[in-house]
Parts: sequence; C-alpha cells; structure tokens
Amino acid sequence: MATRFVPFTSLGRRAMPNQWDVVALSLILGAFVLIVHAGRGMVVPLPAPNTTPITLDYAYLPYYALRTTLRMFAALAASLLFTITYATIAAKSRRAEMVLVPLLDVLQSVPILGFLSFTVTFFLNLFPGSVLGAECAAIFAIFTSQAWNMAFSFYQSLRTVPPDLDEVATGFRLSGWQKFWQLETPFAIPALIWNMMMSMSGGWFFVVAAEAITVGDTTIKLPGIGSYLAVAIDQKRIDAVLAAVVAVLVVILLYDQVIFRPIVTWAQKFRVELSASEETSSSWVLNLLLRTSWLRSAMVPAGKAFDWFTSLRLTLPVFRSKRVEAKGTSRAIDVVWFCLVGALAIYAIWETVHFVSATLSWGDLGQTIVLTLFTMLRVVLLLLLATLFWVPVGVWIGLRPRIAEMVQPLAQFLAAFPANVVFPIAVIGILAFHLNPDIWLSFLIIFGTQWYIVFNVIAGASAYPNDLREVARNFKIGGWTWWRSVILPGIFPYYVTGALTASGGSWNAAIVAEYVKWGNDKVAAHGIGSYIAQATEAGDFPKIVLGVAVMSICVILFNRLFWRPLFGFAERRLRLS
Repeated sequence: MATRFVPFTSLGRRAMPNQWDVVALSLILGAFVLIVHAGRGMVVPLPAPNTTPITLDYAYLPYYALRTTLRMFAALAASLLFTITYATIAAKSRRAEMVLVPLLDVLQSVPILGFLSFTVTFFLNLFPGSVLGAECAAIFAIFTSQAWNMAFSFYQSLRTVPPDLDEVATGFRLSGWQKFWQLETPFAIPALIWNMMMSMSGGWFFVVAAEAITVGDTTIKLPGIGSYLAVAIDQKRIDAVLAAVVAVLVVILLYDQVIFRPIVTWAQKFRVELSASEETSSSWVLNLLLRTSWLRSAMVPAGKAFDWFTSLRLTLPVFRSKRVEAKGTSRAIDVVWFCLVGALAIYAIWETVHFVSATLSWGDLGQTIVLTLFTMLRVVLLLLLATLFWVPVGVWIGLRPRIAEMVQPLAQFLAAFPANVVFPIAVIGILAFHLNPDIWLSFLIIFGTQWYIVFNVIAGASAYPNDLREVARNFKIGGWTWWRSVILPGIFPYYVTGALTASGGSWNAAIVAEYVKWGNDKVAAHGIGSYIAQATEAGDFPKIVLGVAVMSICVILFNRLFWRPLFGFAERRLRLS
C-alpha cells in the first residue's frame, strides 16, 4: 500500500493526456455510442410477417446506414476469422488442401440467394420471436459475399512466401507457430487488406438481397440501406434511390478515412524490399493515434500480450512442415482419408439427386446446362475485357501511393455501387428501345466483379519491391520489355487471385444482373442466374438446388482446368526470392 500521496502533476508532462488523447477518445467513445444505438435495434421483437417498417423519409437514412454498416463489419470480422483458420489449414495441410480448396470454389460460386434460402429458417429458430435471428441471417448472407476472396488471397500469400525469407526463419529455428505470426502473416497483410476493402464493397453490392429475408411466402425487411433501396425500387422513387446512393458514398468515405486508410498506411512496413520507396501514403487518423499519450500507453500491455502470444513455441499439427508431414504419413492413412472424402461426396450427391428428382426431369437438367453455358460465355468475355482495361490502370495506381491514396475511396465506392441502382436505367432503356436483354444486361455483371481484379492488381503493384524497380530503372528497361519482364511477373500471383475471385463473383452477380425489376416491369436474360433468381422468387426449392448445383459444377471445372494451372505456375515460377 502506498505510504504517501504522489501529486499527479509531479509525474511530468509526458504522463498527462494531450489534446490528441481528447480527440481520439472522443472518436472512440462516439463509435461505441453509435454501435450501442444500432445494437439495440437488433434485439427487439420480430415484426409481423409481410409488414414493412421501412420508410422512404430521408431523415431515417443515417440510422439505416448505421444498421447496415454494423452488419457489414460484423460479417467482415467473421470473414477475417474464417480466412485465418480456413486458408491456413488449406495452405499447411496437404490432405486438407485437397478438400478445402475445391470446397472454396463451390462456396464462392453459390449465390447469396442460395445461402439465404437454406439458412434463414435455422437462424430464425435460433432466436425465436426476436429480430436477432433475421439479423444473424443477414450477417451470414453478407459474410458469404465477403469471405471467399479474402481466404483465396491469404492462401495464395502463404503459398508464395519468398524462399530466402523462409530459410532465414528456419535458420533462426522459429517454430511453425512463430513463423506463421512473424513471417507469413506479415507477408500476407498487404494483399489481405486490399481484399478486405474489396469484401466490404462486395457486401454493399449484395446488401439489397441480404436485408430482405424471405421465408416461404413471407418477407422480413430489416432496417438498412439495402431494404430502403429495395422499397424505393418497388415504389419507383428515383429521388429515394439517389438519396441511398449518396448515403452509401458518405458511409464509404467515413470508414475509409477512419479504418482502412490507417491500416493501409500501417501495412507499408510489411513490403518485401531492401530500399525505402520514394513515395509513401499517410493517414491523419494514424498520425492522430501516434501523437496520443494516454491512449498509446493503454495499448502497451495489449501489445506485449500479443508479442508473448505469437512468440510461444507451440507445436500445433497444422503448422508442421509438409516434408515432416509426408514422412510421418502412411499410405494407409491417405487411402482412408480419400475413402472418407469420397463417401461424403457420394452421399451429398445422392441426397441432392433424390431431392431434385422428386419434382424435376432430365429436361430441366438439360435446360440448366444450356443456360449455364450462356452465363459462362458472358463471364469469360467480361473477365477478358476487365483484364485488358484494369491491369494497366491498376499497375499505374499501385506504383504511386499518393494516387492510390486518392483513388482508394473512389474505387471502394464504385465497387460498392449496387447494381440495383442501375436497374431503372437498364429496364427503361431495354423496354423503350427494344434492346436485346442477353447483351445489355450482361454489362450489369461487371459492376460487381471487375473490382476484384482492380484491388488485387493495385495490391500487387503496391507490394512490388522498390529495389527491383530501381534495378530495372538502372538498366534502362522500359516499354513492353518492362511490362513483360518486370511488372507483369511481379503482379501475376495477385492478378490470378483477383481473376479467380472475380470469376466466382461474376457467377454470383449473374443472379442479380440477369433478372432485373423496376416496379412491376421485369427484364430477364437467358442464363443460369436468371433461372435461379426466378426460382427463388417463386420459392421453388428443387429448381434452386438444381441451378446452384449445375452452376457450382461448372465453376469448379472452369477453375480446375484454367485458373488452378495458372495459380500453380505463379507459385512455382513467379515467387519473389
């Protein structure tokens, strides 16, 4: 016990809070108040079925924006947890990789409406009579639009750690746990952050579908910008649609400044290079936090605890090297493992066929295959166009941190731009000028998919070592030679990750883009997306299952035969070393 009183002022000026502490604590407390305010609305009793508590009054938009943003960050936190565990297991375990990576292909190709159709009842029964069940269903739906590209990015980064850095970690006798936290995770952080930003924007793209929970013939619309936009489209209120777009823009600017830009600036320290870059980005929020006194002191124990936790010499099975795993694994275990996976797959196929064949025929299967080929043609052409345009633009932006800093919120907003906002233009234009929906609705797909390529190419160019750029500059390498021999090999692993997730996103976006409505007017293109959307609207579960199954098989074949060989080539030949 203290024997004498120590005057607080005698501790010196460094022990006193400064003006930056006041500002930072005000921001943090304000954020907590907003979270609590929005959280209260998530535990109220469930409204009566088919009642729409959504009003198009502009005054409610800030609250709706707050509810939607809270859902999206809850889904992002779940996606980050999923990414770190799922991608790590897939990258570290040979046998798990054989199952988890193809499963990831399936999961990213299953449309968000497909997840909602089969998970809503579970979440509503989990919290009967409370809106929390519907909130969990909406958060899960948003999670399914955010998690897959983050997992692919982290998996790709773990598989492409430079061999010389890996040898250094081995030389220091780091355990698998220590190497994961001190080498592999820092190496993966830049690409992961850009994919988190892309995930947030992807969540906005599907927020209309996620906030309208349908169970049988009843629909529950959760308070949020997505529901507001859906009601505005149903009532043909152009002014309300524009107000929702402005609200989305404001929210994106706010969380870009307060959350993502500080993280991007902080992540610059994890670039693999020997010389410092001439240009660096900055963040006023990060500078504010660095100037605080009390807040930084309060974070010191947490930082020490994290350092202690990541420095433990844990010997978890998943962190053993593959060489050790292969030596200790008998062929008999491999056979048992393959038999188990095969039995589960056969059982799942049997159950699916049994469920679908009760009401559908072989003719329905043939129809879905033809429609899937229509959608595949759209996806391939749009990916080709997006690659030709956005790879040079993404490289130009990524090599200039100052430009990236300015473009970052704009890119997030454009990526978040819901295709639903374009529905009025698409429907009115197609009906007025008698245009072909098979051609003109195709362009709606690109609204939600090209950004996976953009964000990953920018991340790859941002992470490209400055010393290699200086070497190319000293040898006066320029023009097409610079593109072919310097930058394209450097960003290729990132591009493949972006194109792979864009491919899955394109199939998913087809659900929204191939069947659009404006009031009572409807326009549909030929494609598996239109088929699934119309089946969902009609509540025809066998058709939903058949459409999702055929689409998933097609995506898996496409990824296995085209993207995976490119991924393997990038891993073998184009790793930084």
